[in-house]
Amino acid sequence: VQLQASGGGLVQDGGSLRLSCVASGRTLSRSAMRWYRQAPGKQRELVAAINSGGSTNYADSVKGRFTISRDNAKNTVYLQMNRLKPEDTAVYYCNADKIMVEGGGYEHDCWGQGTLVTVSS
Repeated sequence: VQLQASGGGLVQDGGSLRLSCVASGRTLSRSAMRWYRQAPGKQRELVAAINSGGSTNYADSVKGRFTISRDNAKNTVYLQMNRLKPEDTAVYYCNADKIMVEGGGYEHDCWGQGTLVTVSS
């Protein structure tokens, strides 16, 4: 199952963006969802996570600035990013631990294609 991430772009230092992640035609209500990012020359890192019950976790570097949320009715997960910094520049990926597929089974470890966030100083 392919996730579709969108909402990236170019923003100035201190600006805001909201990323969205959707699985077309699939429900995400039972999925634990995560946003990762990968900056040039660096390893992919976990930014934020939300479980099916709505509990959230954040990397220390984004606590107080980023908010992950979900709208199960829209099968969409969001990452609201405020007070962006140049060091937040990266490709952002959404991930689902599992997504229900036809027949009642699950596809595990599903990824989106990534959306580029560039923060200029």
